[in-house]
Amino acid sequence: MKVDLKNYGLNEQIKIESSIYSGLFIARVTEQHRDLYKIVGENGEMNASVSGKLAYQAARQADFPSVGDWVMVDRSGSDFGNAIIHHILNRKSLLTRQAAGTANDQQVIAANVDILFICMSLNADFNLRRVERYLTIAWDSMTTPVIVLTKSDLCEALQCKLDEISSVSPGVDVVVCSSKDEYGFESINTYVKEGRTIAFVGSSGVGKSTIINRLLGQDVLKTRNIREHDDRGRHTTTHRQLILLPNGGIVIDTPGMRELQICSGNLSRTFEDVAEIASGCKYNDCSHTTEPGCMVRMAIQDGTLSEARLESYRKLQREMSYDVLS
Repeated sequence: MKVDLKNYGLNEQIKIESSIYSGLFIARVTEQHRDLYKIVGENGEMNASVSGKLAYQAARQADFPSVGDWVMVDRSGSDFGNAIIHHILNRKSLLTRQAAGTANDQQVIAANVDILFICMSLNADFNLRRVERYLTIAWDSMTTPVIVLTKSDLCEALQCKLDEISSVSPGVDVVVCSSKDEYGFESINTYVKEGRTIAFVGSSGVGKSTIINRLLGQDVLKTRNIREHDDRGRHTTTHRQLILLPNGGIVIDTPGMRELQICSGNLSRTFEDVAEIASGCKYNDCSHTTEPGCMVRMAIQDGTLSEARLESYRKLQREMSYDVLS
């Protein structure tokens, strides 16, 4: 079965880059299971593994293929066994977090993402500090973040929550939806375009798979209802996977993250308000504690800036500095 890879995001720039690899075929990674990958090429889906040379030259986790990557493989179909991945093409965006363990390494969440849906439910999961973390890695990854607030039927003070979100995400689109009320999914659909890749991130059980099922028009991904005692959803996605939508758009579903540790990020973009206020401080190296002429302390006193947001900024600064030095 012939596959039009344009539907999966193939464009002229990627074609030109792939043309330098004579005798190899282009494909996109759709799933990853430890050392085994699922890819889609011009003749359909195949299982694949990396070549010995690629594995030998990989100095870190991010040097291995990840879901969303465009890769060069040794065959165009699965008639003769698993494909071998020889090269990863240049990534236009790379969404990462700190890998588990003590090593200072990056774990790739997804590659070549155009839009990042940061999903958070309007119940017990609602957490402004978590949004700041996701925005920090989104801006750093060269993707466009969109905040998706789910389960609006469980929220009795929606406008209050929206005001809180806008205070930490100036200029970022916010979409509100509810699967119970079938509300907001038309707004989500406006971001889906042919060849555009949208990745979904968020805590377990916030409704990522439910939204993707709506976009697909059928229940392909497993979902489970929220737990009655705490309003939290129960996690079902176990691995990252890239899925083609009926209209040609592409989504990447990711497992829920209990904790998002940051190894690199764009704090200046996420905390533009803090940086702008701090630029007016009397001293360039102001610690925003007891120095005279500190505009940040004045902003906190007059309510322009919250102490919690400043502390979040400091915490992420320390986290990223530690990763750089470790």
